[in-house]
Amino acid sequence: MSTEHVRIAIVGSGFAGLGMAIRLRRDGVEDFVVLERGDDVGGTWRDNSYPGAACDVPSRLYSFSFALNANWSRSFSPQHEILDYLRECARRFGVRERIRLRTTVEAAEWDEAAQVWRVRTDRGELTADVLVSAAGGLSDPKLPEMPGIERFEGAVFHSAAWNHEHDLTGERVAVVGTGASAIQIVPAIQPRVARLDLYQRTPAWVIPRHDRDFTRLERFLYRRVPVLQRLARAAIYWGREFYVLGFTSQRWLMKGPERIARRLLRRQVPDPELRRGLLPRYDIGCKRILISNDFYPAVSQSNVDLVTAPIAEVRERSVVTSDGEERPTDTIVFATGFQVTPPPIAQRIRGRAGATLADVWARSGMQGHRGTTVAGFPNLFFLVGPNTGLGHTSIVHVIESQVQYVRDALRTMERRGLGAVEPRPEAQAAWNRAVQERLRGSVWQAGGCASWYADEHGRITTLWPGYTFRLRQLLREFDADSYRLEPRAPARVPEPALA
Repeated sequence: MSTEHVRIAIVGSGFAGLGMAIRLRRDGVEDFVVLERGDDVGGTWRDNSYPGAACDVPSRLYSFSFALNANWSRSFSPQHEILDYLRECARRFGVRERIRLRTTVEAAEWDEAAQVWRVRTDRGELTADVLVSAAGGLSDPKLPEMPGIERFEGAVFHSAAWNHEHDLTGERVAVVGTGASAIQIVPAIQPRVARLDLYQRTPAWVIPRHDRDFTRLERFLYRRVPVLQRLARAAIYWGREFYVLGFTSQRWLMKGPERIARRLLRRQVPDPELRRGLLPRYDIGCKRILISNDFYPAVSQSNVDLVTAPIAEVRERSVVTSDGEERPTDTIVFATGFQVTPPPIAQRIRGRAGATLADVWARSGMQGHRGTTVAGFPNLFFLVGPNTGLGHTSIVHVIESQVQYVRDALRTMERRGLGAVEPRPEAQAAWNRAVQERLRGSVWQAGGCASWYADEHGRITTLWPGYTFRLRQLLREFDADSYRLEPRAPARVPEPALA
């Protein structure tokens, strides 16, 4: 039986995967599939359904530019609304039938002779001319090593795999981590648990969340006069771009947000000792800035303890810290983030030389050309790839920029009759030197903290060090001169041209 062949295989159906699929359909391209390991679309917003889950980017900015949503209920959307929005986009733009749910990509290997990717899934094999990784960086939970965790008799789960069947009412709960998930989880569960121990390694800077309900009039006007929503979206976008100056060349500008964060801490945490424990000792922006109006009040409640001593071991019904204190515990919730550098999908992709992408990045650090392609891996495109993450605005803007780059690359391949495109090592090296030069002196590199923005060598491999409108300009056209271009093998039948 012959192996199925498709022109384009997309891995993942979150914002990135759906954005790519929708763009292909709008261009008249039908020969593609989306491989999704979950039982629904949505990616991060399908998996992260923990209590209190919501976006920390304003709703009006957190959507596709071609599919604005007039029905957001609040200025910061809750998780279920974002998931519903993604489901609706998949239906509205006709890509649902291209998505293969419950299909896990186990391996993908470049076949140089045939100029195709050989993709093995748990449901069979296929080949594809082009492989688009839209698996995302926040897809595989990161669990810390914790001595004794295997003997714990209570419930244990990660924030990205919340056990909704388990009732926390009246329990003694340990929440490990104080990042973006934890500050939403803690206020949501604190009123119903008997005791909540919040294990903190490093405090975060927290600023107020200017959240409110949208009125019926607003939603009506957005539906009837879409330009009003576009104007609101533009105002939010340009306001957030100013953060880039504070993060990079004009770090003194971050004194304003720091004063706001300090004032919020003083106002909401009356206990001086607790305040000291929650006050960061690094520059604001070095780690992700968090937004919340109810985290500090929740931590200040009598049934919550902030624990700053490291966890030494876990016993059958307790957690023991390095200072020897044993805390009775019924449930442990890990709010410890994700495996980002490198992303887990990199372990499953083998390029021209047979090495996995994870092996290559282990030697050189996670890097690519224009954050989208990687030398040694022909016809592979990464959405939200190396140095394309953000610390200030909506990642959807970057996704759409990268989708345009992939779109132009596909057009170039068809127009020139190319079978493979691969960035030249020297072009990729030049791009990354420029990126790292711009990161030098930034708050992420010189702000005095350790964060998931950096790899194990301290190199910032996740963030874009500039304005997102500049990145969009750089990704508007496929820079063919930076690539090794291979003509299509003679035996191959030409594919229909892109619209």
